[in-house]
Amino acid sequence: MKFLFIVQGEGRGHFTQAITLEEMLLKNGHEVVEVLVGKSTSRSLPGFFNRSIKAPVKRFLSPNFLPSAQNKRADIGRSVVYNLLQTPAYIKSMIYIKQRIEESGADVVINFYELLTGLTYTFLRPRIPYVCIGHQYLFLHRDFEFPPEQNFSLFLLRLFTRLTSIGSSKRLALSFYRLSDDKRENVTVVPPLLRSEVFSLQPQKGSYIHGYMVNSGYADYITEFNSNHPELQLHFFWDKPDAPDEMKVTDTLSFHTLNDVDFLKYMSGCKAYASTAGFESICEAMYIGKPVMMVPVHIEQDCNAYDAVRAGAGITSNSFDLDELIEFSENYTPNRSFVYWVNSCERVLLEELEEKKDKHAIFAIPALSNYF
Repeated sequence: MKFLFIVQGEGRGHFTQAITLEEMLLKNGHEVVEVLVGKSTSRSLPGFFNRSIKAPVKRFLSPNFLPSAQNKRADIGRSVVYNLLQTPAYIKSMIYIKQRIEESGADVVINFYELLTGLTYTFLRPRIPYVCIGHQYLFLHRDFEFPPEQNFSLFLLRLFTRLTSIGSSKRLALSFYRLSDDKRENVTVVPPLLRSEVFSLQPQKGSYIHGYMVNSGYADYITEFNSNHPELQLHFFWDKPDAPDEMKVTDTLSFHTLNDVDFLKYMSGCKAYASTAGFESICEAMYIGKPVMMVPVHIEQDCNAYDAVRAGAGITSNSFDLDELIEFSENYTPNRSFVYWVNSCERVLLEELEEKKDKHAIFAIPALSNYF
């Protein structure tokens, strides 16, 4: 089978998932003919993605969240206004997406949570069926437990998630744990998609803290913590544009730009991991038995963090107060059942994606009424 990927360009997780799935499909005799990536003015395409993905990569302008003035949590109001003003450009992107889908020769499109994919299938109706993959589709599952309150934000999150998957044949929800499928919402629960390099790591308990910040504004917290605890080694990765590969602030604090090899190297040897609650890196830390502290930057990550705590990943915090993480790490017990669940990923996903061979009807585009 021939696949075309459409990848949301926000954060790190969708990129690593696309790399992993491409590798899995190629290994099993399939082909990825093209990868379309949503771009924005506030994010650059990570170098590790260009180095790792095999299929040709093309980019299109896509909606994204804008950070607050302090470059920390996402500014929802500012993001909505900005993206509405960009509507004409996004319409051009949708036309481009349809053109690439139909000219690529793909049998199936796989959407990694890109909003314009759902809107393209809503208004332009490409003939090629598509499948959605992402942990966010678990938010539509009847048994998913949300953090308390934030009802309006949760409504918007679930609405956005539906919009990314209008007309899709399946919603494949990456999850920390097993759940039965939700047929009403067309949600099939599958294990996390972790890169093959994770499975070959030989983790050791080091003395430093490893971390990742999707918004560079949190660097002030890390710098302040370092000034109060200069004896503790800190290695943090960030998405700051034009930053050098490594910015050494003090003898014990370094900020690194995203690099797949270095990121996992520091993950495997750290004492503990601090993150802005992205799903993918939490899973990597859980798999190799590292305790995690999560500092969510928007409602989606609030849900990730709440769910990850229930799955035994670690703790949540409103700031990068690493004292909490160090204390928690002393008595942390890894969730070993998570390892077995992750190890079943290739078998489970291939069963879902290869179903078309014998059941062509499953990839017929459903009625839009099924999605609302």
